[in-house]
Amino acid sequence: MAERRAVSAAGRDIPKRFGPRLAPALPLLLIVALWQFAFTMKLWPPQVLVAPAVIVETLIDMIRSGELQRHLGASLYRLGLGFFWGAAAGLALGTAMALSRLFNRLFAPSFQVFRQVPVIAFIPLLILFFDVEDSFKIVVVAAATFFPVALATSDAIAAVPRSHFEVASLYRMPLGALIGRVILPATVPSVLTGIRLGLTRAWLALVAAELLAADSGLGQMMEMGRQMFRIDVVMAGVIVTGLIGFLLDRGVIAAETHFTRWKTA
Repeated sequence: MAERRAVSAAGRDIPKRFGPRLAPALPLLLIVALWQFAFTMKLWPPQVLVAPAVIVETLIDMIRSGELQRHLGASLYRLGLGFFWGAAAGLALGTAMALSRLFNRLFAPSFQVFRQVPVIAFIPLLILFFDVEDSFKIVVVAAATFFPVALATSDAIAAVPRSHFEVASLYRMPLGALIGRVILPATVPSVLTGIRLGLTRAWLALVAAELLAADSGLGQMMEMGRQMFRIDVVMAGVIVTGLIGFLLDRGVIAAETHFTRWKTA
């Protein structure tokens, strides 16, 4: 009797344990179910709306052949290099605009104008300068990263209380110590938010650039699928693009949680 009660209690605990973890998957499962229903009912031709199972098979085939890894590796290489240089330049410019009134007066107006222009609008010009090789796409990623990071850095430093700078000036703290001991701890959350936004924009801009002009990458894979009328390849690329973007975003959130632990200590 006691064993039956224990088993019954364990059964009731399963929804409590796994319910919150499975809840985020419910919308995705609903989308797949509606997708399968639309395919079964033949609401669109099978050449346009392929079954979810076909896309899974396509993904497996592309992984086995190494095609997906090749395209994904090319995209991540461009993203990593462009994001590094874009974030570094954004941090430097944002810091300079916040700490120097003269620098801010000179560059802030131009910065505000150019950041309103979609990165995609620069693609035709960048192709003329860099052709369609990796350099063009790395510059696109860097530009997409640069503006959110620079703006977040500038606003975060400007929001640091003036008393912090007055105390640092009183103790004649050098610039390196001022940045490392005063500015950095006070601005980490806001700067990481800008980095998170910059990474998201960079990933979207990269895939769009690969769709327009590339010989490899997820965007080029989807474009080739479109030209060959392989909707399963296109949808496989869409799924992988969304999954990679999600993982990148989760990574930045994890870093933000790690570097801001002192706020909850």
